[in-house]
Amino acid sequence: MKKFKNSKDTFAFVAEAGVCFIFTISVSQNLFFYTYIIFILSFFKACQLCKRCDNCPDKYGEKVTLKQHALTVHYFCLLMSSGIYQRGEEDEGVYGFLVEDIQKEIRRSSRLKCCGCRKSGASVGCSVKSCRKMVHMPCGLEMRFIFQFSGLFPSFCAEHQPTQTVSVSPSPPLTCSVCLDPIQPVLSFSVLKCPACYSSWFHRDCVQAQAHSAARFFFKCTICNNQEQFQEEMIRMGVYIPERDASWELEENAYEDLLQVYQHCDAVVCQSHRGRKHSAQSGNFQIIRCVLCGSHGTHRKCSSLNVAENNWVCWDCKSAVEQSSESIKLLGKRLSSLRSELELKRTKLCSASEFLQLLSAEIYSRPPSGVEVDVGDGDVLEAGLALLRRLDFNPELPFSVRFSNNRQNCGSSAVNLRRFFRLLVPRLQASSVFEGPSGAKDLALDSQGLRQDLYFEAGCLLALSLVHGGPPPTFFSKALFYCLFNFPKEYQLGLCDITEATFAQKLKKIREAKNMKGLKQAMAAASEYLDLAGCRREVSSLCEKYAVIEDIVNFHLIVRMQLPLQRFCEGLRTLGLYDIIQANPLPFYHLFCVPPNPLTAEGVAAMFSLHHSEQEDQRAAEELTVRHWQQFLQECEDGRCATSLEDVLLFATNADMVPAAGFVPSPTITFLHLVDSIVSFPQSQPDCNRLLLPVIASYPKFKKDMEYAVCQLILLQDL
Repeated sequence: MKKFKNSKDTFAFVAEAGVCFIFTISVSQNLFFYTYIIFILSFFKACQLCKRCDNCPDKYGEKVTLKQHALTVHYFCLLMSSGIYQRGEEDEGVYGFLVEDIQKEIRRSSRLKCCGCRKSGASVGCSVKSCRKMVHMPCGLEMRFIFQFSGLFPSFCAEHQPTQTVSVSPSPPLTCSVCLDPIQPVLSFSVLKCPACYSSWFHRDCVQAQAHSAARFFFKCTICNNQEQFQEEMIRMGVYIPERDASWELEENAYEDLLQVYQHCDAVVCQSHRGRKHSAQSGNFQIIRCVLCGSHGTHRKCSSLNVAENNWVCWDCKSAVEQSSESIKLLGKRLSSLRSELELKRTKLCSASEFLQLLSAEIYSRPPSGVEVDVGDGDVLEAGLALLRRLDFNPELPFSVRFSNNRQNCGSSAVNLRRFFRLLVPRLQASSVFEGPSGAKDLALDSQGLRQDLYFEAGCLLALSLVHGGPPPTFFSKALFYCLFNFPKEYQLGLCDITEATFAQKLKKIREAKNMKGLKQAMAAASEYLDLAGCRREVSSLCEKYAVIEDIVNFHLIVRMQLPLQRFCEGLRTLGLYDIIQANPLPFYHLFCVPPNPLTAEGVAAMFSLHHSEQEDQRAAEELTVRHWQQFLQECEDGRCATSLEDVLLFATNADMVPAAGFVPSPTITFLHLVDSIVSFPQSQPDCNRLLLPVIASYPKFKKDMEYAVCQLILLQDL
């Protein structure tokens, strides 16, 4: 209650939400009165988490007010808050968020300041543990935070947010596939692209508006119509997709117009005395619609149609069909030809090595970047990480490697690069990023690795190794490949995928429990693991043990590893490798999870193509050398030589196994016809995978010289 004395008294009433109402009241100078004001301002109440009263469901989610608890919050503010979890059912509190939990979160966030507006109440933090940025949810949107509406609903600041990669350079000019306005094809927070095709680019605001309208059942790429992969990528990049039907499906009587049929005679001269809109049930004045468009009609009598004739075509459709019939035939031929070419190309690219060779050829068709990796006397893994952290490093351009120790330096850049990745892959396998038995590694949960973003860097180095001719990473477990690429489709995670021995033993006791008493004892023994996974609960029957095991296995391998898996996938996206594996998982599954077959004498001999001389006399001597070579390989396989088959392959190509991308160029053998019989050692040119064999009549001397040359190289490699 307030008293006003002046003739033109202006006062302001400030509501709880901070909305200011200005009233100007004109009264005579000698009039005194009292004014009583009661406002019902439920619409303008502020969210108690972000302190904003905006009611924008597409940006902040539904604004919910619980009058009995004097509580108003935005739904998205609840989802993204770092200190609250949905512990109730959907009909409890605010969609499962209990009132007491919301009030605790409000009190917790009241002590934290937003790094955007500098006001208290910041409830959302960056999910990277080393990052201390806290914001209000609306402030986070303004600061280009990415909020992922799936899983544990993580949030990422502009520094740690997920990014996209482009494997094929776009050809400008481009337009946004939603609003059709021009768009600069440079990936950023505001510009996104479809992961399934190369021509769909979007403004973030446009694709978010499309997602809000189309929702889960209709949201897909506007160009290629991909839905599953497109939705996963948009969720990863912070686009919210409502779990409902499309907005146009929810409109009342939205399709009412479709129930109305065309009832009008469009003949030049209508002979109906009751007008063009008259339509009889049958007879001469029944309206017949065009069978092609349905948007034109005529009375039977007006177009001289008999009683049994219903296939009438309007003039517009008839002319269009007649004019375009030849064009349609030609188009059909072109489409069938194009389809056959695509199918032929797809059938040709059936192996992982062919896909990798395509990526490699694309890189080496560009000018070198000038970046050089200096391994020196340090670890190759440290050199690789230092390469990724260089500001001038571009993975899409060729780079070189140099071993600063002269005895280690193998000469050409191609040789050094192949050796670098040959040494790097075993170091990656032994790093803290992976755990488990040799040949079946899973990602390890390493807080320091997350803080240093080692998972992303490991994935990036692995992608570089595969494309640049490194060895196949055959140390992945089947469970890890399934978690990364959802392949094989029928694969089921189980106890056999748990590599931690103590944990696996406790779960086996739960599975092997024969009665309820034994089950409860086994669950009590594993209580710390069950509590951590949120799987500890009362069981009423013995068959519930399988659900408990399934839940805790999924938590151990997927839920708790969500961020490491995500960052590792981001690293594998380098050079577009992840997208290719996801589209063609079978050949890469054998590359990642199946140990390579051991080298055999026959297999090594088949790798090399023979280049004989043209002279007949020299050719006969070379055939004898080929037999010496085959016998030498067989003795290497049998263990009767000082060298192994891996050593011989290393001598010829600087690779001790077949690279993931195969040998480019293919290994060859040429022959040295010696003038001086003393100098009879074999030679190699690893940069072009060429082995030069001396033409020697005596096999013991051939074997001795081969062993000496190969062992000398192995000794230099080990220095």
